[in-house]
Amino acid sequence: MDTVAPDIRSKIMASVGQKNTGVEILLRKALHRRGLRYRLHDRSLPGSPDLVFPRFRAVIFVHGCYWHAHGCHRSTVPKTRNAFWAAKFAANKARDAKKAKALRSLGWRVMTVWECALRGKTARSSEAIAKRVQAWLKSRSTNGTIG
Repeated sequence: MDTVAPDIRSKIMASVGQKNTGVEILLRKALHRRGLRYRLHDRSLPGSPDLVFPRFRAVIFVHGCYWHAHGCHRSTVPKTRNAFWAAKFAANKARDAKKAKALRSLGWRVMTVWECALRGKTARSSEAIAKRVQAWLKSRSTNGTIG
């Protein structure tokens, strides 16, 4: 049972940011320290990737485990309105897959970095994640996931 009125809950959920999240900034700072330069939220690309590396023809999405239904300990499911949330999470996952496929068809390489890799009980240091991202950028792999 939700302890907050529906209109208040709606305002709270609507205020959740899509860009410049704490996890995204943490990763960006670590990548910048490694000398990697990127563009942010390029709207000309499908899905407006969080980080775009034109030099490597690669993009990175930094996904929140909750909103993108990662399946880890951070991706809980609300106890009320189960059908609504199941449909919401399924649509988010389908949209993510569609955008990644569109990017790959345009010749871009796609990596997803999950929130749990940088925050919580399974987190690694941002430097360790940045090192893995840098290795992936220099590789020829078309897909990558850190989570």
